[in-house]
Order: sequence, then C-alpha cells, then structure tokens
Amino acid sequence: LNLGNIGSSDYLDADQIWGVALASAYHIGDAKLLAALVADAKAAGVSEAVWEDAKAAAVLMGMNTIYYRFRHLVGKESYAKKPARLRMTWMAKPKTSKANFELMSMAVAVLAGCEMCIKTHEAGIVKEGLTEDHVHDAVRIAAILQGSVAALRI
Repeated sequence: LNLGNIGSSDYLDADQIWGVALASAYHIGDAKLLAALVADAKAAGVSEAVWEDAKAAAVLMGMNTIYYRFRHLVGKESYAKKPARLRMTWMAKPKTSKANFELMSMAVAVLAGCEMCIKTHEAGIVKEGLTEDHVHDAVRIAAILQGSVAALRI
C-alpha cells in the first residue's frame, strides 16, 4: 500500500516525486527496486533533466553524507576547519531547478542519516520557496522506498 502511494502528493509535482524516488533508489542500490522504478519512470516519460539530477544527487550526496557525518560524529573543531575539497558544482546549477535538486538531496541525506546534510538541505528547500510539507513528502518517499527494500529481503 505504501509503495503504491509514493506517486501521490498534495505538494510535490511529478518531476519532484520522480526525482526524489529515483535519487533514493540510486542511493539505496537495490537492483529490483531500481529496475522497477526505472521502468515506471521511462513509461511515465520522465525528462532527461530529472534523470540527470537524480543521478547527480545520489552521487554527490553519497560523498557528502560520509564526509559531513564524519565531521559531525568526530566532534572536533579541528576537522571542521579543514577544507572539504569536494567538488559539488552540480548543486549550484542543476538541470531541473535548485528546489528540485534540494528535495532529491534531502531524500538521500535522510537515507544516509547525515544530520548536517539534513539540516542544510531542509534550509535550502525552504529558502527556494518550498514548505515543510514538501520536505515531509520527500522524506516520506525515501522512507517508503527503504522499507520496500527491507520487504524484498524478507
């Protein structure tokens, strides 16, 4: 029932739903989930820009969540002062929109459990003119997909 409802939202448009779902699936990495979502997205005619942003969000956030979660968890000021030297150019100029890319990044940040990334992307989403309802629905989609993978493994 939950998986069947990821496409319904009073707040997210179709590009946002697909972007969040695809970025989440790429991050989760389960072959069955990814194959099903890719097939559905192709059938729905998802734009190339959404595909590219979803992949970029999964890749960049895969890197960022490890790095920034480390900084947070180690808790030493000295690490926070070191330059990250991580290239994130795509975040500044996504193919869809900054708001959509922030939603995709939020989904991956939540899946990775990076507090710093979650807070940063939540603020970015609101700054781009979206609401907590948009954030909530993006997180809900990521959670449903993670739960679906757990169900597939049982």
